[in-house]
Amino acid sequence: MSQTVGIVLVSHSPGLACGLRDLLAQIGSDSVPVIAAGGTADGGIGTSYDLVLEALDRADHGAGVVLLPDLGSSVLTARAVLADHPRPGVVLVDAPFVEGAVAAAVTASVGADLHAVAGAAEEARDVRKF
Repeated sequence: MSQTVGIVLVSHSPGLACGLRDLLAQIGSDSVPVIAAGGTADGGIGTSYDLVLEALDRADHGAGVVLLPDLGSSVLTARAVLADHPRPGVVLVDAPFVEGAVAAAVTASVGADLHAVAGAAEEARDVRKF
């Protein structure tokens, strides 16, 4: 597999973003570039424009990037980064944070394209837990 869609996890909590990244690696998605952009630059609770921008650079291996925020101002931060630095290969997805990330990572790990990976994340919104 030459290029894999990357995933950027944007969360208010560095622990939440890193924990989800670790979960994705455990389920066999270690071939997918997953970058956690959680918290502020000093490790506090919040979101960081600079961390998101840097994460997009690190996650992009040429096949595109799915940008997955958790809630509230993480969405606003992600949108601000994309407004200031438009990238045709980045898709901001409206999906549940954990379930969407798992669906995106599994789909990306089999070599799916950016459209399919973003779609898998967004479809996770409709999956019932039981």
